[in-house]
Amino acid sequence: MKAMKEENKGKTVLITGASNGFGLEFARLFAEDGYNLVLVSRSTDRMKKLAYELQDRHQLEHVCVVTSDLARAESPREVYEEVTKSGIQVDVLVNNAGAGTYGFFYETDLEREKAIIQLNVTTPVELTKLFLQDMKRRNEGKILNVASVVSHMASPLMAIYGATKAFILSFSEALTNELQDTNITVTALCPGASNTMFFRRAGAAHTKAANGPLSEPAEVAKDGYEALMNGETKIVSGFMNKAQTTATGIVPDSVSAAAMRKMMEEEEGAEHQERRRDDEYHVET
Repeated sequence: MKAMKEENKGKTVLITGASNGFGLEFARLFAEDGYNLVLVSRSTDRMKKLAYELQDRHQLEHVCVVTSDLARAESPREVYEEVTKSGIQVDVLVNNAGAGTYGFFYETDLEREKAIIQLNVTTPVELTKLFLQDMKRRNEGKILNVASVVSHMASPLMAIYGATKAFILSFSEALTNELQDTNITVTALCPGASNTMFFRRAGAAHTKAANGPLSEPAEVAKDGYEALMNGETKIVSGFMNKAQTTATGIVPDSVSAAAMRKMMEEEEGAEHQERRRDDEYHVET
């Protein structure tokens, strides 16, 4: 561990959605291995608390907190400019921030969905473009994009969310091919249903998926971190999730969609929770 910390001394990771869920666990893992941190989220107070804790515990050179609503079109460029003007070189980019909304597409709020597309797709694409160009000039860097198990199948009742995550997986795999002759790697992490605030904030806490077996964020983050460090193209976190994604390559698409529809239906006996727009976009899949 000490040798790894020395190896990473001076290196910096930027993590979006760093205030909770997977993002918080990523921050802990990188800090433990000696990386300096740039934490990006809307939750300034939570990020500052995490920053103080990790900097003190691991004696990091610097931890930078950037408050930003990444669902705004201007945010990616603003984040990039704030970081670069501070003289910080980003060696690892973790595109983790994301959100979903529950319901039939013909009933859900279009403005909310446009914000989700910005957050889940446009923002990581723009951040990747900006920081990857810098990495390419140095011929060194790592990028981790948080996709999802639903990247591999249609996701009825969360159609926009599923589509955005399918984009992220395809995007990541294409970049891997484009960068195969460089020292830059791109890894897609595909978690399944996890024990975070995602379902509640998406208005889906009453569903079977939200009330079934859930992965722990720390375990998912560890899988993603190890895959990133090993230069893997894709990692599906969890045995059952691996089996599920494997099955999607065998059964007809309509069967996979029907199975997902059942998982997203209301759990028997569950009280329907109020669907509301969150005051903060959660980082998750």
